[in-house]
Formats: sequence, structure tokens, C-alpha cells
Amino acid sequence: MNPAAAPPREVRAYLDELAHRTRAVCGPHLVSVLAVGSLALGDYRHGRSDVDVTTVVDRSLPRRALPELAGALAHPALPCPAAGLELVVYPADFTARPSGEAGYLMDLNTGPSLPERVSYDPGESPAFWYVLDRSIAHQSGLPLFGRPVREVIAAPERPAVLAALRASVREHAAGEGHVADNRVLNGCRSVVYCRTGHWFAKRRAAEAVAASEEAFRPLVEAALRSFERPRESALPLPAARVREFLAWAAERVDEAVGAVGSAEPEGGHTGSR
Repeated sequence: MNPAAAPPREVRAYLDELAHRTRAVCGPHLVSVLAVGSLALGDYRHGRSDVDVTTVVDRSLPRRALPELAGALAHPALPCPAAGLELVVYPADFTARPSGEAGYLMDLNTGPSLPERVSYDPGESPAFWYVLDRSIAHQSGLPLFGRPVREVIAAPERPAVLAALRASVREHAAGEGHVADNRVLNGCRSVVYCRTGHWFAKRRAAEAVAASEEAFRPLVEAALRSFERPRESALPLPAARVREFLAWAAERVDEAVGAVGSAEPEGGHTGSR
């Protein structure tokens, strides 16, 4: 691991043990273990953020290893010091190519603030979460074990990422199960990605939106203040303004989708390469 890009000290021992247990279960079938999400973008907030991990394995991994891995990593068998662990296991032949699908072998959610969930069927979950995670992983994933990220995670093509962002913004607009400040900051990150084609930390994206969109500056700044607090003590934000902001963010994503569509040649599409 590059020390300059090491995860925060609060979770380093946990991630080391997670990688160790994953190696013990998967053996020679393990290709890579990568920290993604807020850890990869340098925006991890202890007491607020989840730990996001992407694991890549050879397709020949015995299926029985997946429940064994879930048991080895589930909280409290492996106590999670963060709000939760969101770990996704992919086959290497899937992540090696761009895709707009979920495509996982296992999706595990566990931890003190997350409902316990394990899925072995990618059809059970909306694909957009996984497309966005792989896009962030390709750009900024931190290696915990194995081959470098660019060798194992292909970047989803821009149309697939924009479609995933559109679904993400609509999910956050609905508000079910999401803290208000995180809904706003995710909207900011989505808008900045549409503008730049690059993933930024939520706080940095929010600062950019606050600087450029005076009408939403008070809301975004309030979301940033709330984001400094633990998830359980997040500050209330005005619901109508949150909905208005996310409707605006959705329009920016739709504009980006339209711009890609208008650039497509007849009978084809132009994806990122």
C-alpha cells in the first residue's frame, strides 16, 4: 500500500484484518482487495462514513467460500469500527470489462449502524450502486492486497455512469433510508461529476456547488456542517429545500445524459475509452 494514500488510522487495523481473513478464505483465488468509496476519495468521516471494500476473485472460487467469507467478516465476528462495512465480491472476468450491470457474486452489509444483509444474486439489487462504486474504484481505489486497481477494474463507460447517477439522484430524492445531509452531498458530487467527468470527495464537491450556485449555498453549507456530526445526531435540513435541490441536481444529470446522447452517431454510441 502506498503510505501517502493509506486509509485513516481509525480503520487501518480493521482493514488489515479484513484483508487477512479474505486471503485465508479465498486462498489462491483472491485477485485483489480494494478500499473504495469515501476511503478512496479521502473523505472518510469516522462515526459517519461506512467502510467500502471491493474484492475481486477468480471465477473458479468455490461457491461455498462466499458464505464462509460473509461469516468471517460480519460484525461482530470482525468488529467494525466504522458505521458499517459495505463489501462487494466480483468475479475478475466481470470487472475486467466495462459494464452497466451489478454483476456481483456477494454483497455484504454489516456493522453497528447498518441493517445486516447478504446477497448472492445481483438481480436483487439496483445496478446503479455498483456501477458508481466501480467507477470510483477505477479512478481512486486503494489497494489492500493483490493486483493494482487499474489491472482489475475497468471503468464503466460514461453513458452507464450517467444512467447510474440519474438513478442515484432519484433514489436520494425519494429520501427513504438516507440522512438529509448525505442526500444533498451526493447530489453535489453527482453534479460535479457531470461537469468534470471526475469523482471528488463529497465535501470538496459541495464546496464547488456552494461557490457556483448562490441560491443553494445556505442549504449546502448546512449539509456540510451536519456531515461533521455522527450519523445519529445529524442536523435537520428543510425538507422542501432538499427536494428542490435534488430536483435541480437531477436536471443537471439529465442535461449531461442528453449531451452524451446528442453526440452519439446514428446506430451507435460514444463511450469513454
